[in-house]
Amino acid sequence: MKIGLEIHVQLPTRSKMFCSCPSTGAEGPNEHICPGCMGMPGTRPSLNKAAVEIGIKLARLLNCTVPDVIWFNRKIYFYPDLCRHYQITQYETPIGRNGVYHLGKKPIGITEAHLEEDPGSMTKSGDGALIDYNRSGMPLVEIVTDPDISSPAEAREFLTSLLKDIRHVIDLPDDGERSIRCDCNISVGKERCEVKNVSGLKNVERALTYEAVRQTKVLQSGGKIVRETRHYDEERKVTTAARKKEFAGDYAYVLEPNLGVINVKGIAGDIVTKESPQGMVSRFQKEFGIEEKMAKQIINTSMKLAELFEHIARKADTENAVKWVAGPISSNWKILESQMPGRTDGLTDIIIQYKNKMINDVECSMRLKAFITGGTLSDMEKNGADLDALIRKAVSDNPSVIDDYRKNEKAANRVIGAVMKQTGGAYSSSDIVEATKRILDEML
Repeated sequence: MKIGLEIHVQLPTRSKMFCSCPSTGAEGPNEHICPGCMGMPGTRPSLNKAAVEIGIKLARLLNCTVPDVIWFNRKIYFYPDLCRHYQITQYETPIGRNGVYHLGKKPIGITEAHLEEDPGSMTKSGDGALIDYNRSGMPLVEIVTDPDISSPAEAREFLTSLLKDIRHVIDLPDDGERSIRCDCNISVGKERCEVKNVSGLKNVERALTYEAVRQTKVLQSGGKIVRETRHYDEERKVTTAARKKEFAGDYAYVLEPNLGVINVKGIAGDIVTKESPQGMVSRFQKEFGIEEKMAKQIINTSMKLAELFEHIARKADTENAVKWVAGPISSNWKILESQMPGRTDGLTDIIIQYKNKMINDVECSMRLKAFITGGTLSDMEKNGADLDALIRKAVSDNPSVIDDYRKNEKAANRVIGAVMKQTGGAYSSSDIVEATKRILDEML
């Protein structure tokens, strides 16, 4: 099985790709349109420089080669939501070519990433359709992968990782307004089919799974796969034939004469690209020697938490950064996140005190929690003492748990569950878990 994806990323610019219409904020259909994005005779496109800059950032994220110059083409086809009856896109000089994106240790080839405009959106209404041209002219980057993906589940995993990186690198809000759509190409045998405009990670996996089963059944019955474009019906969870698959020659690409040649080399030199979450995972493994699972745990919690980890690891050491960032700091992150980065040094100072043996484990934990929550140390000490007493009583009521814990750490769950039930939410689950394991370790 071979799967290749064409991922359409709508870019977070303030205006459309080739005109000054706003890209967000429309309260109703056909409010943000002008003669330019409607393709009226006599209008000429004007390139949005911010879209080109974002395109370069995405090309770098995908480890693509960025050309020195680019130009645009007209992709000619006739469809109701395409006002001009051609789409302005990149055919000959995409913003990025020959890239690679690593899904864990597996490289997924990136054929190209190119800039283009979005058509309008069409909604069925009775026997006809309603067209909203607010989306017409919105800036897109289309990312085309090589057919290196091996299963529908891997396609979903790839998209999940890629979209997390994209959102961070180009500050793409995850608010549903900036849509990300996917065309899914899949072949079980020699010929492939394309499932167009699939939205949502679950739907991508479902559409590919259905299509894989369908193609397999056709081949097993002695039939042949017809190369065609198919539609995914979200309600019925099936794909249906839409039209015969077009080839590049069917679109009669011609040069867009009104935009000329754009010097990308001059623009690219001034662009600073943020480190992606995936790139940070790889760097943390190499630079700090931590396992991939731990790096992902910290980074997936929050990029701010990852930055805090890096700060503490450099000021104190990696071992203590992992111990305290992945422990009490991470478990209290919802409280702390809004307060960063102004409190970074205070947290670091407490951990350095522990590293220098000025305070012990319990004192460090209480000081961190007091610092994070804004409570007093005496409150933390009182609460900690009360919780310790409850845990020790639960252990004394069930002394066999100590021997069981020596053989299997999961035996601690008996004590943890009893204390949680007894305290009725007075203490956080992370505090109870941490304190129980500490006390059982002392009793071994």
